[in-house]
Amino acid sequence: MPRQTPFYSRTSALCESQSWQEWAGFLSANTYELEHNHEYYAIRTAAALLDISPLYKYHIHGRDAFKLVNRVVTRDVGKCAVGQVIYTPWCDDAGKIIDDGTLSRLEENFFRLTAADPTYHWLRDNAVGLDVHIEDVTEGLGALALQGPTSRDILAQLADVDLSQLKFFRLTRANLGGIPATISRTGYTGDLGYEIWVEPGQAEALWDRLMEVGQAYRLRAVGNVALDMARIEAGLLLINVDFVSAKQTMFEIQKSTPYELGLGWTVHLDKPYFVGQTALRAEKAAGPAWATVGLEVNLESLETVYREFGMPLTLPSHSWNEAVPVYAAGRQIGKATSGTWSSVLKKYVALARLKPQYAKPGTRVQMEVTVEAHRRVAEATVVGLPFYEPERKKA
Repeated sequence: MPRQTPFYSRTSALCESQSWQEWAGFLSANTYELEHNHEYYAIRTAAALLDISPLYKYHIHGRDAFKLVNRVVTRDVGKCAVGQVIYTPWCDDAGKIIDDGTLSRLEENFFRLTAADPTYHWLRDNAVGLDVHIEDVTEGLGALALQGPTSRDILAQLADVDLSQLKFFRLTRANLGGIPATISRTGYTGDLGYEIWVEPGQAEALWDRLMEVGQAYRLRAVGNVALDMARIEAGLLLINVDFVSAKQTMFEIQKSTPYELGLGWTVHLDKPYFVGQTALRAEKAAGPAWATVGLEVNLESLETVYREFGMPLTLPSHSWNEAVPVYAAGRQIGKATSGTWSSVLKKYVALARLKPQYAKPGTRVQMEVTVEAHRRVAEATVVGLPFYEPERKKA
């Protein structure tokens, strides 16, 4: 039976669509209205409030807390200051990604790790011999994502600190209308945004105050459908869609490394030993087998495909997450793993994993499309990621 997040009393009252999904054992709204367009535009033109409480959350503290986190993630945690947040994957001994998430340094020897999959036992296995405490605080900590161009203005009406000085991927403690919270300048939309961490007993009051103040800034509750469109535009990967956890498969063809996923910048090979370091050193020397890129689908080519069936051009009404083949010169060279029509860019875009020789921006390829159960290909062009990155995101 799915559980309810600390914000469920508020999200359920707003969920006109009654469209829900299970996320890490919790109920999570797909859309609040009967369709998602208003929610998508809220992310890009106003402000969006998302309940992200189902994220797995772990507090890691004690004398050897730094040793543990630096052992298990690929980033050099020594470069992460108190009050800083880093995005990082973590790998198995073969250098294959297990999961990814954010690591926040709350104090010198106190960290919070977020994850998509349960990670407690893996952390415990790697903590043998260390003086460290690991707490699963998934249910003990509510979390909201406040994202969009007006998100800072909303928080400024409530916060007792100056959030205009909070840099990208930094965090601060603050009171929001008298409610103690931790605010990080992070998010999964590729836009200006914040994530707010609060005790469950304060969750409903926090939601109410944000919604009350947010009315003047067109704040809207947003579900998973609009979020998925935004994260694709931002070039952000989704577990079990754009990659599969090495813990969840025994087949090598389904596993990925950070280098193959375009995350080589997160691998710091020169730091002390970490899990997967030896394998990742060898891969960097030899070169990865795959490259993750963006694709822009040619609309005239796609229109020609539909014309063959006497139909007008049809674009996806929302994102898709089923892998489809990508070809060059009649041979399959990889797959597109997720895609969407981007209203803000007026482009049909997709994330894809291709053989490295086809990964250069400007390379012409073909992506499979299906019309009335007939498989055809549409022309596409390889582009760099992200597709969308407004200046306000980091400014």
